[in-house]
Amino acid sequence: MYELNQVGANSYYVQSPAKIGIVRLNDTEVCLIDSGSDKDAGRKVRQILDANGWILKAIYNTHSHADHIGGNQYLQNQTGCKIYVPGIDCAFTNHPRLEPSFLYGGFAPKELQHKFLMAKESNAECLTEGVLPKGMSIIALPGHCFDMVGFRTADDVVYLADCLSSAETLEKYQIGFLYDVAAYLDTLEMVKTLKAKAFVPAHAEETNDITPLAQMNIDKVHEIAAHILNICNNPSVFETVLQHLFNAYHLTMNFQQYVLVGSTVRSYLSWLKDTGRMDVIFENGQLLWKTIE
Repeated sequence: MYELNQVGANSYYVQSPAKIGIVRLNDTEVCLIDSGSDKDAGRKVRQILDANGWILKAIYNTHSHADHIGGNQYLQNQTGCKIYVPGIDCAFTNHPRLEPSFLYGGFAPKELQHKFLMAKESNAECLTEGVLPKGMSIIALPGHCFDMVGFRTADDVVYLADCLSSAETLEKYQIGFLYDVAAYLDTLEMVKTLKAKAFVPAHAEETNDITPLAQMNIDKVHEIAAHILNICNNPSVFETVLQHLFNAYHLTMNFQQYVLVGSTVRSYLSWLKDTGRMDVIFENGQLLWKTIE
């Protein structure tokens, strides 16, 4: 873990639970794509930079989830580097308490206020094309998070953030976190068309052909949607839908999984309703979800 891997003339990644990209800007300066999950991850990245004589100029965060921005504060304090984050995710990076509150739907209890859901604050600015190094471009990857992006480097390496998961991750977790299901499917269809020297997903192995894995993730979304439609053939409250899915996929319920999977299932329900496959019934003080025959 935390080994440095080279994938292009100037492009690297650090093997970690969520891969951290390193792009060499010149002989001495580099930028990061994401920063890892916490201060310890940031410290390990700093050790790699020091061992190679590299100076950190900027961190480009793909999105605001804690496992991608957790090293920001440490690295910024140590190096004075700039931090850039796209769109709404910039606000979540500057104010990390928003993340558990968003997931829970209100003031989050203490059990949800931990480093896996709430990173340390950092001083981030909004990502634009104008702040990128020469030759690097932004790839919009919405769906998993609000305004998530990936990056293509000058040496044709594409960093894909969390827009897809490995087969092993899908098998282990089954229901991966999604904010906008429609946008996510559009993103994956676009990703299937991409060509590059190498693709570096945060939670899957580096590859030069991303299409099969993208299709696998698309198929998983439709599988989960079919489960939900089947459950709601009998009008069901949200908690019943969630219970059936946890049991069907043999998932273990705890507070963190409740909000992560629960938020995702609400997104599926919204998508299915907006696409005309579900409706809601208000009955006896309850909101019931019902599949449209």
